[in-house]
Amino acid sequence: MVFRSRPGSRPGHAKQRPGGSAEGFTDEVAELVPIEASGTLDPAVRALARQIASRLMIPRPKKDSRSQRGSGAFASVPYRRGSDEIDLDKTIEMLAEKPVPDDEDIIVRERVRTRRALVLVVDVSGSMKGERIRTAAAIVGALAGELSNDDLALIAFWSDAAVLQTFGQHQSSDRLLDLLTSIPARGLTNVGFPLELAAKELRKRPAQDARVLLLSDCVHNAGPDPRPIAARLPRLDVVLDLSGEHDLELARELTRAGRGAMQTVLTHRDVATALTRIFTT
Repeated sequence: MVFRSRPGSRPGHAKQRPGGSAEGFTDEVAELVPIEASGTLDPAVRALARQIASRLMIPRPKKDSRSQRGSGAFASVPYRRGSDEIDLDKTIEMLAEKPVPDDEDIIVRERVRTRRALVLVVDVSGSMKGERIRTAAAIVGALAGELSNDDLALIAFWSDAAVLQTFGQHQSSDRLLDLLTSIPARGLTNVGFPLELAAKELRKRPAQDARVLLLSDCVHNAGPDPRPIAARLPRLDVVLDLSGEHDLELARELTRAGRGAMQTVLTHRDVATALTRIFTT
């Protein structure tokens, strides 16, 4: 996948963002990279993840009292096998733009589950090392345990990205932590690429409570402007790590574009409070 720079920027030349150290938007090419678990997870990190999980207070999604059968309210979604109630109005709109439709251009009515669909996007770039990556691992472990009955996907990113779990895989929190900590801190920071991957993942599982949670310092210095991508997500929340170099301005702009909430963390002690606030906003 080749990314193009925003209008007015030159390939290989980045513009300094005021209020942060992110170097701007480039023609950086991003790739999906396979990751194998090394099995070298620090026991202290695993213990920290469990400690944070014990302090989380994340409410369940509200049940829809209008549902007469199944779980969740009706929603218009692309056709999948087993769907049989066509939404004629929306399908006609699609056919007006595409007279020869694919299956996914047929819009049907289905009950959308009240369970959550969360894509956790974690920065493991060169600037996210030391205590920062330990905090990131603790967040992954805590949420993997808390959301074990929901749809949880995990994407780690730097200038490239790795999908560590897709919806429906349901790996153990220890397995996810092993995968995450097997990735060496490296490269620049391309925030836009993993957000695009997250958007694709969310399209697989329509849900009433669907969101992306980004953990990063938001020092974006590779790839295109991530704000238009954030605006296409159902919701984007940001946990901004303040323990070192960071871009508060971009974090706020991403949150605003994604209609979500932003919380800051300085150490791992702030994580439980930050996550609880995000999920209760």
